[in-house]
Amino acid sequence: MTTRLQRLPAYYSYYTRPVKFLATADGGMAAWKMSWETGGWEPADELVNEIIGAVGGEISPIDKDRFIDLTEDNRAEVLRGEGPVYALYETVNALMRDARESGRAPTDEEKALVKGIRRRTYAMFEAELARRGDPAADV
Repeated sequence: MTTRLQRLPAYYSYYTRPVKFLATADGGMAAWKMSWETGGWEPADELVNEIIGAVGGEISPIDKDRFIDLTEDNRAEVLRGEGPVYALYETVNALMRDARESGRAPTDEEKALVKGIRRRTYAMFEAELARRGDPAADV
């Protein structure tokens, strides 16, 4: 699959779902969307033309930092389980819930803590996906 994109990987928010375009070994491109069921990556080549042709609205290009935030926010929202990643998701959820229930925006310190935790959970989750053979895992 080819595209007009000049730089890969490329990251998108597609109706709040993280989608990434990755280079393939043959010089092409593959699209991957986050699975709501597993938090891993599902093929999404059917979305390429819609994403590339989209102008604003619910589809937008994002940088890798925003992609990680979006991915981890979605994973924390839809996945449940046991272990260190899920404990960290609950920590972030509790921080954000506390701010919301207090009727305030998160403090700069809370934002920095959340960002750090999300970077850590992203790395942990992606390492586990790679261990299980997910072809789109970031390693």
